Amino acid sequence: MIEIDKKRVVIVGMGRTAVALAALVQRHGGEPFVSDFADTAALAPYREALDALGVPYEVGGHSDATFERCDIVVPSPGVSPSIAPILRAAEAGATVACELDIAASYCTAPVLAVTGTNGKTTTTELLRVMIEACGHTAGLAGNNAVPFSAAVMADTQPDWMVLEVSSYALERIAWFRPHIGAVLNLSPDHLSRHGSMEAYAAAKVRLFSNCSAQDTAVLNRDDEAVYGMRAGLRARMRAFSLEQPVPDGLYLDGKDIREGGEIIASAGDVRLPGRHNIANALAALTMFRAGGFDWDRGLEALRNFPGVEHRIEFVCENSGVAIYNDSKSTNIDSLRVALESFEEKVVLIAGGRGKGADYRVLSPLVAERVAHLVVFGEDGPALADAFRADTQVTAAETLDDAVSQSLNAARAGQVVLFSPACASFDMFTNFEERGRAFKASVRRQALGEAACNAKPSSCST
Repeated sequence: MIEIDKKRVVIVGMGRTAVALAALVQRHGGEPFVSDFADTAALAPYREALDALGVPYEVGGHSDATFERCDIVVPSPGVSPSIAPILRAAEAGATVACELDIAASYCTAPVLAVTGTNGKTTTTELLRVMIEACGHTAGLAGNNAVPFSAAVMADTQPDWMVLEVSSYALERIAWFRPHIGAVLNLSPDHLSRHGSMEAYAAAKVRLFSNCSAQDTAVLNRDDEAVYGMRAGLRARMRAFSLEQPVPDGLYLDGKDIREGGEIIASAGDVRLPGRHNIANALAALTMFRAGGFDWDRGLEALRNFPGVEHRIEFVCENSGVAIYNDSKSTNIDSLRVALESFEEKVVLIAGGRGKGADYRVLSPLVAERVAHLVVFGEDGPALADAFRADTQVTAAETLDDAVSQSLNAARAGQVVLFSPACASFDMFTNFEERGRAFKASVRRQALGEAACNAKPSSCST
């Protein structure tokens, strides 16, 4: 446990996690202070929240005095712990801590934690729904809309806490320990922060660094980098697989989901499109099984689970064209799994702020699946250059223009898929704002709300 009573705690980076952590520190007798290098209009709501709490802060730079007089420094998830002010504070004797450790100090519920490059939100949302279907209460927090620090301040703690955990959050953990943890997959992402895939994987495997034989580690057997994490584990390992039997876990056998030789569920129980969502469901089911929950109730919850906003989310059907919002697609791997989710030809909208990826690795898939590509945003030209030889490409100035072009290009029986493969920050505050802007534009342009119905197209599983 990290003791914060009467400690001066400097939180570096101003955002919703910083505000929640400041409130938690304040509640437990510490003296929080928030420091942010920027001074932009985007910080206004967080400044207002800190003002309401009476928590002091600084913007527009990190002052030396702030870091000279602190006991604990906590980088927000988006802030590298290796920036100069944090290093100087550590040299002066301050403890460099993380939000996960501090929040976990005040969490009374056993934690089920999920990390990985893609699929975390769908897996955690599904896990929460299945646990609640068994009559338990379940908190959902972490790398989503509710910071862990905010969740542990609830007046009544839930029976279970389900956490979505990023590699950033795991970098500095000292004693955070999930009762059941899962790593879903690894693909190149956040390499500007971690430097290499090896360092990225090392951050992810820290999820299990404090686990014991009473805990469970759930690993993806089909991802060699993830499955390699079993070496040195103290936790009991369980696996899941789409491709092969696993001795201790769940796997897909044709359309059957098996544990050992026993059929315990079906791929048809998963409503969401794409094999990647069957993998997400397998991960959640494996964690659920390890937790000893009521299987029949959990399975019924799975059958009724509609998915998560902005993750290959069905928007509407217009003139025989099904339209999907996958705004959470911020890298090429998420675009790949989105394209692989459909049997129909796809009219794809992609673009935004790129991450330096080589889009051409997707050329064969784009040539096979994409009937027309509409590019937009900062990396629109790079996407156009990458795929011009594979499919018809047009460029849009705005998202509204991209929607208009895609609706004009799509034919009955095809799919319009908004899967940007890029970050949103060139035009939007976050992927949620981008996804809602896309859906609003679709509904305006597809002859209004009345033209949209709730019947999705058929998708491969």
